[in-house]
Formats: sequence, C-alpha cells, structure tokens
Amino acid sequence: MHSFQDPLRRAVSIAPDKTAILCGDQHYSFGELNTRVHRLSAVLQSFGLAPGDRVAIIANNCHRYVEVYLGVPANGLVLVPLSTRSTMAEIAFALADAEVKVVITDRDLSSIADMIPHLITIPDAYDSAIATAEAADFLMTPDEETLAGLFYTGGTTGRSKGVMLTHGNLLANAWTAIAWAHLSEEDRWLVMAPMFHAAGTCLVLASVWLGATQIMLGAFSPEHALDLIATERATGTLAVPTMMLAMNDVMATAPRDVTSLRLLSHGASPAPLEILKTSHHHFPSAELIHLYGTTETSPIASIFPHEELHLYDELAGSIGVPAVGVNVTVLDPDDQELPLGQVGEIAIQGNNVMRGYWNLPEESARALRAGWYHTGDLGYRDPSGHLFLIDRLKDMVVTGGENVYTIEVEDALYRHPKVQEAAVFGIPDPKWGEAVHAVVVPREAVTPDELVAFLRTQIASHKVPKKIDLRAEPLPKSGAGKVLKRDLREPFWEGHATRIGN
Repeated sequence: MHSFQDPLRRAVSIAPDKTAILCGDQHYSFGELNTRVHRLSAVLQSFGLAPGDRVAIIANNCHRYVEVYLGVPANGLVLVPLSTRSTMAEIAFALADAEVKVVITDRDLSSIADMIPHLITIPDAYDSAIATAEAADFLMTPDEETLAGLFYTGGTTGRSKGVMLTHGNLLANAWTAIAWAHLSEEDRWLVMAPMFHAAGTCLVLASVWLGATQIMLGAFSPEHALDLIATERATGTLAVPTMMLAMNDVMATAPRDVTSLRLLSHGASPAPLEILKTSHHHFPSAELIHLYGTTETSPIASIFPHEELHLYDELAGSIGVPAVGVNVTVLDPDDQELPLGQVGEIAIQGNNVMRGYWNLPEESARALRAGWYHTGDLGYRDPSGHLFLIDRLKDMVVTGGENVYTIEVEDALYRHPKVQEAAVFGIPDPKWGEAVHAVVVPREAVTPDELVAFLRTQIASHKVPKKIDLRAEPLPKSGAGKVLKRDLREPFWEGHATRIGN
C-alpha cells in the first residue's frame, strides 16, 4: 500500500542533493524539500488538526504549493486546492462546503476572514512558520483508500462540486504519467498550468517519485514560459490550448531556443487542429501528446502519443487510446456499450476514478452508475481502438432535429487565418428549437459574412452559425483556461425553460 509519503521518501533516499524544484531564484534539493515538508507537518499539527480535516490552498504556482500538495495528504489531511480566479463568493462557498480548518494563500481574504479558523499567508507568514518550526513526523500513515483531496470543479456548467480523490487515485495517475511521459530522473518538467487544476499537478507526484526536477512558473505568461524553456532547458510541459495559442503567437514574432523540449502535452479541453499544426511548426523537436481526462479521473483516462505524426490523416483529432490500467468505453442512454463508430457518452473505469462528490450522494450515484464514471462527453471509437471526442453532452446543439457538435464548428472557424478565438453554442430559435451561434475574437479585421462564407466551404450548411458575434476582448475562461460557454450562452436563454442551468 502506497501513499503520498512514498514518492518523497524514495527521492530523498536516492538523490537527496539533487535539485527538486526551481522557483524563480530559489532552488531546493530533495533533502531540503523533505525537511520543509516535515516542518509544514509540525505547523499543521500545531493547529490541533485531526486526520481527515481539510486544508485549503489558494495561490499561484510556486515551491510552497508543491510542499503543501505533498505535505497535507502525507499527514492524512485533505487538500482543497481552490482557483485563484474564483470570486470571493465562490471561495466562501467551497470553504464552507468543505468545512476547511486551515487556509494557505497569497490572496487577500480579509473580507471572509471570520469563516477561516487558521490563516497562513504566503510568503511572509508561511516562510516564517517553516523557518522556525521543528521538523515533525507525519500525523498518521495514510493508505490508498484515505481521502487525499477535494478538487472543486470549475463550475463551468453549474454549481461547483468537490471531487473526492484518494491517495490511490492520485498514485494511479502518477504511474500513468510516468508511462505516458517516458519520465526519468533526467527530466526537467516545466509546471505552467495552474496547480489548482488537475492538469497543473498531473506530474508532481511522478516527478518527485523518480527524482526529476520541476521548474515552477507562477502566473502564466507565454514569454516567461518560453524563456524558462530556453534558459532552464526544460524537457517537457503540459499546456491547455489557450496557452499553446499564446506561445505560438510569441514564437512567430520572437522565437526562443526550445530545442530542449522533447514533450509538449496538452489537455483540459480540445485543441483545434490548427493550433496543433502551428505548435508542431514552432516546437518541431517536441512530441505532441493529447491527454484526455477529467478531474474525476485524477485526471488521465486516454493518451494520444506522437500526435504530430497524425495531424493530416484519419486519426487527426483523436483523443487517443485508454491509458494503461484504465478502461474507456462508449455507452448509450441505457448504459449499454455501443458498437464501433456509434456516438454515445464516454465512460471510464479504473483505480484513477474518484470516490464521488463531497456531500452530494445523488450526483455521485448518477455519475458513477453501472460501474462506470459517466463523463458527460460524447464520442465514439474507431476500429483501431482510438477514441474521438465529439462534444460535451450539454454543449451539443439540436437544431431542426439535427445534432450539431460545437467542437467541429469551432475547428472550422480556427482554420480561418483571421480567427484568434472562437466559441460555438446553441441559442433559442422559434423555428428550429435551437440555432447554432458563434462568438469570435478576430486577429485582424474580418466580417461575420466573410466567416460564414468560409464556413460554408468547410462544413454542412445546417452546422453554419445563424449569427456570428465579433468581440474585441478575450473570451471568458475558467482558472484552468477553459472557455466559459455558460457565461456566453446564459444571456440568450434568460426566460427560457432549458439550457439556463447548463
């Protein structure tokens, strides 16, 4: 039986003096990281916490985040990572819902201080506490069934839910990560996706377990990310599509030396093919890997390695094959497995699947029914076993009895050279029930008519948006970089019976 205590224990035993974390001008060896985690243990125990108590962190990526990510579960406590982009009301909801006892943060939470029993501010209070504490043994020795974290979903399609992940869930993901990333002790992994999201911490345990170095990027900027790849010779990273788009734009005008990068993985939301093609152009030495999964699957469920070799063939757009140790299938509305080629709901089994949603037994039972985690994603399998993601079940537009998958329409929009960002969703229509609608952020001047004419050459006429709105400001996004279609869609559905809660 393994727990969060094991990766750091192994790293210290095989490479105590090797650099574990680079964070700005601060470097920590595995031995130093181990000492700091044990001092954090003493700090947490000083609050009189009991096994299972919840500890929240709201902060940008940094070495302290790694210490908290390792140290809280290693003590048998439950980590609650919260988005740095959350409103104060959203933070207050999660703190109350999880009954959080300690909050570690670099934010100003003075307006809700009365609901926080113990507050540790980053950097001053945290650094002072770590510097003066005596290293302590862990509060308990967890096992694989012990709850490690409550990972609150972003609430992009409704109320935020606390996803319960155990030590076993996250360690299963670590083994999967070691396999798909071909990770070794020689790697230098750039952590640039926000660590409150599953993508940001996807390789933390794996890197520590193997003794690989992690390079921390605080608040994301494409220039800073590219500079770190160039100066620190990063060998791999995980990005969300919006990050890839931003880095591609910088590389087009101010390229850096990115030849050290052997792996550019991406996940969290589908990446349009045009972004992938441009990424392969700017990062030619890097293998592209599409990672599909959800917070509920810790997060990796399927993997598409060497995606760059298939950008122009029948596998283009695939989300790959099931990860080792994970079962992925496609189910009909009666939870029966569908034949190859037929579209249904993607469902997942494995040691990586969550225990359920915190304090939501009915939603847990609905998501975990029939022995599968039901993702809410629509897709199909081809004869080679590759999976294809078609759309979110809630994003699919039904217009005049025809199903329109918004990802397909967005992909077509991204092929137009003047499109910077695009989002497609359904709006009420008195004739068709729903109409396909698009919001586009252009790179340069373009008209809706010009885009519609282009789309008519790319997709069937019933899939072409009835209207395209142009906007100058970026599309609204969650803390993890996902476009918030709900925010764009809701105004159109006010007063209507459906969609408003999706």
